[in-house]
Amino acid sequence: MPMTAHEIEELLRQSFPDAEIQVGGNDGVHMAAMVVDESFRGKNRIQQQRAVYAALKGKMDGPDGELHALALTTKVPD
Repeated sequence: MPMTAHEIEELLRQSFPDAEIQVGGNDGVHMAAMVVDESFRGKNRIQQQRAVYAALKGKMDGPDGELHALALTTKVPD
Protein backbone atom coordinates (compact mmCIF):
# COMPACT_ATOMS: atom_id res chain seq x y z
CA MET A 1 0.00 0.00 0.00
CA PRO A 2 1.48 3.40 -0.97
CA MET A 3 2.50 5.86 1.72
CA THR A 4 1.23 9.40 2.06
CA ALA A 5 3.56 12.36 2.53
CA HIS A 6 2.10 12.73 6.02
CA GLU A 7 2.97 9.11 6.94
CA ILE A 8 6.54 9.55 5.72
CA GLU A 9 6.90 12.79 7.66
CA GLU A 10 5.57 11.14 10.83
CA LEU A 11 8.19 8.38 10.60
CA LEU A 12 10.97 10.89 9.99
CA ARG A 13 9.77 13.12 12.83
CA GLN A 14 10.23 10.23 15.30
CA SER A 15 13.98 10.18 14.61
CA PHE A 16 14.42 13.86 13.78
CA PRO A 17 11.99 15.72 16.08
CA ASP A 18 13.60 19.15 15.61
CA ALA A 19 14.32 18.85 11.89
CA GLU A 20 12.92 20.86 9.05
CA ILE A 21 11.19 18.17 7.00
CA GLN A 22 9.49 18.53 3.63
CA VAL A 23 7.93 15.58 1.87
CA GLY A 24 6.37 15.69 -1.57
CA GLY A 25 5.24 13.46 -4.37
CA ASN A 26 1.94 12.58 -5.86
CA ASP A 27 1.68 8.83 -6.16
CA GLY A 28 2.74 7.55 -2.73
CA VAL A 29 5.34 5.26 -4.27
CA HIS A 30 7.80 7.71 -5.85
CA MET A 31 8.33 10.47 -3.30
CA ALA A 32 10.82 13.20 -2.42
CA ALA A 33 12.00 14.38 0.98
CA MET A 34 14.28 17.04 2.37
CA VAL A 35 15.53 16.70 5.94
CA VAL A 36 17.54 19.50 7.53
CA ASP A 37 18.84 18.50 10.95
CA GLU A 38 21.68 19.38 13.31
CA SER A 39 22.39 15.68 13.88
CA PHE A 40 23.87 15.56 10.35
CA ARG A 41 26.71 17.90 11.30
CA GLY A 42 30.06 16.15 10.85
CA LYS A 43 28.51 13.27 8.90
CA ASN A 44 29.01 12.69 5.20
CA ARG A 45 26.06 12.43 2.83
CA ILE A 46 26.02 8.64 2.93
CA GLN A 47 25.84 8.62 6.73
CA GLN A 48 23.10 11.26 6.66
CA GLN A 49 21.02 9.34 4.16
CA ARG A 50 21.49 6.04 5.98
CA ALA A 51 20.10 7.73 9.10
CA VAL A 52 17.03 8.81 7.14
CA TYR A 53 16.51 5.36 5.65
CA ALA A 54 16.81 3.84 9.13
CA ALA A 55 14.12 6.26 10.32
CA LEU A 56 11.80 4.90 7.63
CA LYS A 57 11.84 1.56 9.47
CA GLY A 58 12.08 -0.75 6.48
CA LYS A 59 9.39 0.92 4.38
CA MET A 60 11.88 1.29 1.49
CA ASP A 61 12.65 -2.41 1.36
CA GLY A 62 9.72 -3.87 3.21
CA PRO A 63 7.78 -6.90 1.95
CA ASP A 64 4.94 -4.70 0.72
CA GLY A 65 7.20 -2.17 -0.99
CA GLU A 66 5.29 0.72 0.52
CA LEU A 67 7.86 3.24 -0.68
CA HIS A 68 9.56 2.30 -3.92
CA ALA A 69 11.68 5.41 -4.48
CA LEU A 70 12.62 8.43 -2.41
CA ALA A 71 14.55 11.35 -3.87
CA LEU A 72 16.36 12.43 -0.73
CA THR A 73 18.12 15.65 0.21
CA THR A 74 19.82 15.97 3.58
CA LYS A 75 21.38 19.13 4.96
CA VAL A 76 22.83 20.68 8.09
CA PRO A 77 21.09 23.89 9.21
CA ASP A 78 22.82 27.13 8.22
